[in-house]
Amino acid sequence: MSVSKLKVKTNPAPKSRLAVEIEVPADRCKNSYAEALNKLSKSISIAGFRKGKVPKAVVLQQLGVGRIKASALETLLQAVWKESLDQEGIEPLCEPELSEDFDSLLKDFNPEKILKVTLEIDIAPDPILKKTSGLTAEVESIHFDTKKVEELIEQSRNQLATKVPVNGRPAKKGDIALVSFKGTFADDGSAIEGGSSDSIEIELEKGKMIPGFIEGIIGMEINEKKLLKCQFPDDYQQKEASGRKAEFQISLQDIKTKELPELNDDFAKQASDKDTLAELRSDLEERLKEDISNRQIKNRQDSLLDALVKELEVELPKSLIDQEVRVIVEQTAQNFAQQGIDVKTMFTPEIVKSLMESSREDAENKVRQKLALQALASSEKIEVSEDEIKSKFKEVQAELKLSKDKNISPDQLRQAISDDLLQEKLFHWLEENNTVNEKAPSLEDKKKKGTKTNPKSSKKKINSNEKETKSSKSPKS
Repeated sequence: MSVSKLKVKTNPAPKSRLAVEIEVPADRCKNSYAEALNKLSKSISIAGFRKGKVPKAVVLQQLGVGRIKASALETLLQAVWKESLDQEGIEPLCEPELSEDFDSLLKDFNPEKILKVTLEIDIAPDPILKKTSGLTAEVESIHFDTKKVEELIEQSRNQLATKVPVNGRPAKKGDIALVSFKGTFADDGSAIEGGSSDSIEIELEKGKMIPGFIEGIIGMEINEKKLLKCQFPDDYQQKEASGRKAEFQISLQDIKTKELPELNDDFAKQASDKDTLAELRSDLEERLKEDISNRQIKNRQDSLLDALVKELEVELPKSLIDQEVRVIVEQTAQNFAQQGIDVKTMFTPEIVKSLMESSREDAENKVRQKLALQALASSEKIEVSEDEIKSKFKEVQAELKLSKDKNISPDQLRQAISDDLLQEKLFHWLEENNTVNEKAPSLEDKKKKGTKTNPKSSKKKINSNEKETKSSKSPKS
């Protein structure tokens, strides 16, 4: 028996949505109702009847017409939706949503009549670039500063320093103080979450703790007790503490000072895989310059991409933004897990919800960037050849054989290689067809950045002996 064909009509809706109007012939509605009744009559258990042998009239009496209609309608919607997608060649980005709620549709559903239903979905947007060449972008230039080499060496000296007990004098700036403390809020006397410790080492340097805490310890004698009055900054990360005055009952248990190793070849051997201090300095300088070069390239690419996004005309579907939000949250969780943090305990439903909300703007920007590059590849016919993929695939496979990370399938690897090669070509095209003006960073920007130039690449070996005391129970700034 042939199945009556559906009548399908599509209407575009805002934000890259598509309204799909489906008209289902009456005979298909009737068949769906009959199948639902037949299925329930075979599965229902009723006293006095063998399972599978319950008369349909009894099933109707026991379950009611509404239950049969609901089952028939649900099955019918699933079937006609899939058929409509195939018939019209639609590729949805999300599950369909009824234009009216299911109960309203069920109320009007008559198995003897034609069913008209409208479902809405997100579809892939059609990004258009008003302009791809002749764009002007601006980026701050980054210059190598020889002071950074000495800063990294001093960091390593501090990490390798010997702690020496101090007696006969009070604590002073630069010392390491072993303290115990208990903190309460001054306004209501309640305990400060994470504001207590039985024993913790604190380096007496400005900025290590909230204002007034370090300053209060400086000048104390060993075994001295003291009440410190402080105030949490207005922008403190824990909202319940921000801006509030606090009191800390503190006891100084011990004082130590650092003895830094001498700057010589022995230090170089201890801090790195280099034999001399000169080799260490040269290696750090080379890696810092390489890092600056990579950062400058990345900054140029980012500025070009920002300029390109401004030329983008597109309506963003909610489902793409939602998908990117999930990626950001998952990456955040992975980063915490890699640091040894218990993600399951930390990521409560409230925290996840808050993180998803705060990530939404960033997610929307990332989607726009991806669509802008997609539109550029399409408009300028920029592609990656099969030979290029094969060549890179062999190269990466050889590297993976030497690596412990082999949790990637050949298909995933191939796709990743293809994406990376295409992105390289797209940014190369942008560089060749647009202008990037480099400018010196402003004095304000320099102050904001401070001495934060501390690339991971330059810490590769020199910080291999780093030891860090971690404690979540301290009022850090």
